[in-house]
Amino acid sequence: MADKIILVDTSILIDLFRKTNKANSVLISLVRRGYLFSISAVTEYEIYTGAALGQVDFWNSFLENTIVLPFDKSVAKTAVEINRALKKKRKLIDTADLFIAATAVTNNLLFATLNRKHFERIEGLV
Repeated sequence: MADKIILVDTSILIDLFRKTNKANSVLISLVRRGYLFSISAVTEYEIYTGAALGQVDFWNSFLENTIVLPFDKSVAKTAVEINRALKKKRKLIDTADLFIAATAVTNNLLFATLNRKHFERIEGLV
C-alpha cells in the first residue's frame, strides 16, 4: 500500500488525540502500513469546533502538514447523489458525515473511520 492516500474521518483524529501512547492509534497504524492520509475540510471544521482552548495548539501543529481536501462543487454534487440514495433507503446520515464521505468518493480515496455504522450505508465508499 506504499504511498496510497486514504481519507481519514474525524473519529480517527480524535482517537489519535485521546491516546496517551499515540503509537497505539489507528492513524499511526495506517501510516505504518504505508498509507499517506488526508482529511476533508469538513473534518478540519469539526476538529476546531470541538476543540477546547487548550487543544488548539495540538491541532494547529498536527494539521499544519495535513492535506485538507476542499468541499467544492464536485463534492457537493456527489453529496446530493449520495443523499438521494440514502433517502430512498430511509437511511440518512448526519450532514457532516455525508460531506466527508462525498469527499472520499469524489476523490476516489479509500476511507478510514471508527464510525462504520453510518458510513457502510454509502455505495461507492471503500
